[in-house]
Amino acid sequence: HTPMYFLLANLSFADASFSSTTVPKMLANIQTHSQTISYGGCLAQMQFFMIFGALDDFLLGVMAYDRYVAICKPLHYSTVMSPLVCVLLLIACWVLSSLTALLHTLLMARLSFCARNTIPHFFCDVVPLLQLSCSDTSTNQVALFTVASTILTGPPALIILSYVHIIAAILRAPSASGRQKAFSTCGSHLTVVFLFYGTAVGVYLCPPSSHAGSKDRVAAVFYTVVTPMLNPLIYT
Repeated sequence: HTPMYFLLANLSFADASFSSTTVPKMLANIQTHSQTISYGGCLAQMQFFMIFGALDDFLLGVMAYDRYVAICKPLHYSTVMSPLVCVLLLIACWVLSSLTALLHTLLMARLSFCARNTIPHFFCDVVPLLQLSCSDTSTNQVALFTVASTILTGPPALIILSYVHIIAAILRAPSASGRQKAFSTCGSHLTVVFLFYGTAVGVYLCPPSSHAGSKDRVAAVFYTVVTPMLNPLIYT
């Protein structure tokens, strides 16, 4: 029941749920050769995808802070990362994720979809759905850019800042084996973090004119399938 395992348990739940919102439906489409989804089902898939995607995002930031306190302030760790603090951080992650998803779902529900109804993607994502709409999507575009900018720059900035302090603390460690162990753990974590955020930034923060269906789908595979698959291996 230490903070690290408490956060890992929630990350594993978020990863499993994140992939489960898209992959089973995609596999069913491939198996049945039926690539249809109802309007309500599409909005539901988008909402749960955004909830667990944002939750994954926030949890990675919280876990980086947890590692920073554990390595840089070990004597204060039990006080700073108390069970109450961990629960409050988790509640904050859930509330922010749910509000983010609810905002985009409500904005999407007000749009009209006319003749074209083929989604150029393997799941209902915000960007391809906005491209299909025949309504004015300017409000949606502003909301998407604002929220994505906050979510995809805030936690990564916290992660980078925490790891700057972590690396500085590691370099001061007297034990060479300790430094090697810490660097290997931090290096693997940072690799997956940059893979997750790098592909997501390419999809959600690039201008609409630069979106290419095939590139977005490849990037989506990385942050919906590859990263959640790698996380258990890395943290184990």
